[in-house]
Amino acid sequence: MSREQASAAGTFDCRQAFAEELATLARQDARIVAVCNDSVGSSNLGAFRKEFPSRVVNVGIAEQNMVGVAAGLANGGYLPFVCAASPFLTGRSLEQVKADIAYSGFPAVLCGMSPGVAYGELGPTHHSIEDLAWTRAINNLTVLVPADPAETRAAMRWAVASGQPVFMRIGRHKVPAVMPEGTRFEAGKSATLRPGRDVTIVAIGTMVSRALDAARQLEAQGIDARVVNAASVKPLDEATLLAAARETRGIVTVEEATVQGGLGSAVAELVSQRHPVRMRILGLTDFAPTGNTDFLLEHFGLTAANIATQAAELARGQ
Repeated sequence: MSREQASAAGTFDCRQAFAEELATLARQDARIVAVCNDSVGSSNLGAFRKEFPSRVVNVGIAEQNMVGVAAGLANGGYLPFVCAASPFLTGRSLEQVKADIAYSGFPAVLCGMSPGVAYGELGPTHHSIEDLAWTRAINNLTVLVPADPAETRAAMRWAVASGQPVFMRIGRHKVPAVMPEGTRFEAGKSATLRPGRDVTIVAIGTMVSRALDAARQLEAQGIDARVVNAASVKPLDEATLLAAARETRGIVTVEEATVQGGLGSAVAELVSQRHPVRMRILGLTDFAPTGNTDFLLEHFGLTAANIATQAAELARGQ
């Protein structure tokens, strides 16, 4: 689907925005190269390879080598964007991410393509629900989950300018736009998309639009829900989250990831030590069964209706 067709449909594949922005950045910065694991197609690198044939390194199905090669390129002055399906980038090469990239402090952007349950029917081997927990545990690694195409582009620009090791999810499941075009991004900052005094919903990635839908449902019930897009999972925007803990009756976190170790855990670690508040952590609680992405999200209660139900119970003190 072209960008124009996606726009007409009202939803967007963030990989397309990623591909377009990567080419734009490469035209401006000769250091930028793409490194992939036989994933030119699934990472949407076809047009980039055509325009910059000498700046794509395809190592084949060898993820550990892929990250090691990226570390060598970064050590040589390049700025690699490492593109691979998120379960394989993280699960197969976590040691190299830790030792070769993060520990060494090399500026590399690790792009987890098609994260969460975006691969649908391919099942648990291809679902990337543990990636946030794994990458959050690695020191010196920024972890980002943009919510839509505009934020994907902005996060990429920030990553290039930062000179830091970054892990970034690049979503495949189509989402509506929730951030304005030209939006600015900064790690450690979140975006409050809707003010509210009764309860706070903190969401990332594909769940941000569903959180906004939930807030509209809650409004019909007389509940004023604040919605925070916490795209910077690490570092967190502590000030915004602590304000939510102080000013509302509870926090619901929503992520297309396992409930252990990801966004919900990060928020709970913060508020439990600084300003305890009642919480609900929504995400995946088990290996996912076989089915398409929408079915799987519904199976685990990652719907606007269930988000609204959980938030309403907190708002009412239940």
